[in-house]
Amino acid sequence: MSLLYRRLPIILHDLCMVALAWALAFLIRYDWPLYPDVEALFWQVLPIVLTVQSVVLWYSGLYQSIWRFASLPDLVTILRAVIIATLAIVLILVLFNRLALIPRTSLLLYPFLLSFLLGMSRLLYRLWYEQSLNFLLTEKTNPQRVLVLGAGTSGDMLVRDMLRNRGSGYLPVGFLDDKSRLHGGKVQGVPVLGSIDKIVETIESLQIDVIIIAMPSATDEQMRRVVELCERCTIPVRTLPKWDNIVSGQVTLSALHDVAIDDLLGRAKVQLDWQVIEAGLHGKVVMVSGGGGSIGAELCRQIARLNPTTLIIFERCEFNLYRVEMRLRQEFPDLVLHAHLGDITDAVAVRHILECYHPEVIFHAAAYKHVPLLQSQAREAVRNNVLGTKIIAEAAAAQGCQIFVLISTDKAVNPANIMGATKRAAEIICQAMNGRVVQENQTRQTFAVFEQSHSNKTRFITVRFGNVLGSAGSVVPLFKAQIAKGGPVTVTHPDMSRYFMTIPEACQLILQAGAMGQGGEIFVLDMGKPVKIRYLAEQMIRLSGKIPDKDIKIVYTGLRPGEKRHEELFHAEEKLGKTNHTKILLAVHRSNDWKKLTDTLEQLAKACDNYAESEIKKVLKHLVPELKETDG
Repeated sequence: MSLLYRRLPIILHDLCMVALAWALAFLIRYDWPLYPDVEALFWQVLPIVLTVQSVVLWYSGLYQSIWRFASLPDLVTILRAVIIATLAIVLILVLFNRLALIPRTSLLLYPFLLSFLLGMSRLLYRLWYEQSLNFLLTEKTNPQRVLVLGAGTSGDMLVRDMLRNRGSGYLPVGFLDDKSRLHGGKVQGVPVLGSIDKIVETIESLQIDVIIIAMPSATDEQMRRVVELCERCTIPVRTLPKWDNIVSGQVTLSALHDVAIDDLLGRAKVQLDWQVIEAGLHGKVVMVSGGGGSIGAELCRQIARLNPTTLIIFERCEFNLYRVEMRLRQEFPDLVLHAHLGDITDAVAVRHILECYHPEVIFHAAAYKHVPLLQSQAREAVRNNVLGTKIIAEAAAAQGCQIFVLISTDKAVNPANIMGATKRAAEIICQAMNGRVVQENQTRQTFAVFEQSHSNKTRFITVRFGNVLGSAGSVVPLFKAQIAKGGPVTVTHPDMSRYFMTIPEACQLILQAGAMGQGGEIFVLDMGKPVKIRYLAEQMIRLSGKIPDKDIKIVYTGLRPGEKRHEELFHAEEKLGKTNHTKILLAVHRSNDWKKLTDTLEQLAKACDNYAESEIKKVLKHLVPELKETDG
């Protein structure tokens, strides 16, 4: 009844339209004035038409819609209700008087006339409301003049949202699109002015305040070209996320964000075999060491999507652990989650966690990674990255963990610093551990005592990749902070280059490699082409609306201790192989003897206990002979 009272004016309006449509249907057929007997019949039949039509309109759900948002679905509802009611009216009139004196043409005209009257009144009201509201909002807000790149479905939905909501501060004045068939046309009344190459002259002629890229389905190469064209201008640029990230499938103003630097990588989208990944993790107990870090936290989120039985996070930083736990509990309320403070160098804590939960899959992401900082702190780097890896790897084998995935780095290839050498040592440990497991299995088979004991199950897999955009300690957050302060932006060397990928992409490929591994492999993620750090800095400055070396200076500070100009993904002695996934390569590793390695690791542990930095470096050099430290 409350809906009836609230919609009473609209219902009365529609009843008037029904009466008018029925009268017009008669008048079009008969001349005015009507014959007395026809006029009498008209007044007799009108209550029947009003009653039947109003009941059908009510039950069609038409009165649940709001006039100022009237659209095509409302017109469809009107048309359906009118047709159903007309059929019902004809049936009743056949029973009433067998359609005596009722023109058949009037029965055909009535639904068309009523659909037009009901639909047109709603559309006219919406146009009046939007125009009057937009006029008031335009006067108050002085909206920014917008040039939209991309006149497809996304651009259409985005401009429609702008025109509906002038209070948002955006006024679309034109489109640019590379499809020549669209040139000269209009989308939502906004003209398509030409190709995207004409962006500079269009901005000057139309006095554009902001550019919006509405091309969520564009490839990264296409996006990179468009962004580089936008950078010729000195006005802000906004963009929509990729279609994969638009959950609702609806493009709205709320989805707009600043162009991110990863839009400039020019990397093709990675296609994953989610069935294989989910089969490897669904229903499993999974543990992530270093789960509060940039990579670890995203790994946890990706794993949580695959419905593991339990997810265990092991993290030494209290705040990072709190943050990732809160996020996961909000996004995945049904996830069985255990968040534990702990250090991988604490053997007692590591064994305790593994004995409590018996994880079937471990992703080992805990590591120190800051190259210049670790260069003068070899003891801490070795304790965490080398001895910590040995502790958790041995505990995993002892507890019968099925898969142990070490997350490594391209800095482990021909390392020029302590950090890279420690990560290479961690790779060696995992390779040797896998070899030891294989030998134990062969021995058990030889003596016919092969059994499902804890020490013969674990497959050790290594995943190696380069820099990750936006991770803690990476250049992107540093550059953002320097740009926000007005510069200068510091780059170590004009020729320095690095391999880059995004955090989600890296984590998804880690999961894919972990699902593919049979044990002992070093999987190397295809990082595409290396990107010069100078180019990265220049693009980030341009994306902020500034001009490099004019508005914000770029200062070259020289290589820091342990840094190389260019990183590598493979060692010369590692044979490059292919896998079933085009973005994952296989480095056939060098063999390592577990017994000799154990002796070396004992020497490292003893040197750490004695805080003998020179001895630590000496033993590390023996373990990783390709280490060639640089002074920067």
